[in-house]
Amino acid sequence: MEIVGVTRDKVGTALAHYLAAAPDRRFDAVPLLLALCQDGDVASRNTFPLHVTCSAAVVDAVGDVLMVRHWSQRRWRLPGGHIEPGDRSMYGAALRELEAETGACWPHAAYPALHDVVPVDVHIHSVSADEARNEPPHVHADFRYAFWAGDFEMFKQAKKGAAFAWRPPIDLPAPRSTSSAYGIWANGSSPY
Repeated sequence: MEIVGVTRDKVGTALAHYLAAAPDRRFDAVPLLLALCQDGDVASRNTFPLHVTCSAAVVDAVGDVLMVRHWSQRRWRLPGGHIEPGDRSMYGAALRELEAETGACWPHAAYPALHDVVPVDVHIHSVSADEARNEPPHVHADFRYAFWAGDFEMFKQAKKGAAFAWRPPIDLPAPRSTSSAYGIWANGSSPY
């Protein structure tokens, strides 16, 4: 059985669903829209100057968001990362990264906040060069998916060396992610 990974069509479809729910954010998506009009696999971490990443915004019962300490950037961020060839969806990539960065088995620790899997945010930001990986400065188009925290005990059993914490949404890297997190906590939906 052939595994169909994340394609530019899947990225385009996810972006279209996001922009249909949040039409006021079209201007923010221009760099990704332009990249989708060019040759290149935007789902591959080897595509420059822009490629897609995926993150998990896990919200607990009091409205705090699970964040991990990024070792090289020395800052708190959502658990997430690059799409891998075996990922079938961007949503699945966000869950895989959640498990990889926290050590928590995601099927027991988090579940979707929404019935329709639409990202709560697409955050486009610059990334510094990484000499160790021979990567030039580039841009990430980070698709952020919302999840409710399930078994909190799972997150207490973190991967050795992982630094994570439940932090208030105001600590999120993008202000509009803060309002999305509050909306997820308050009523289970994203307040685009």
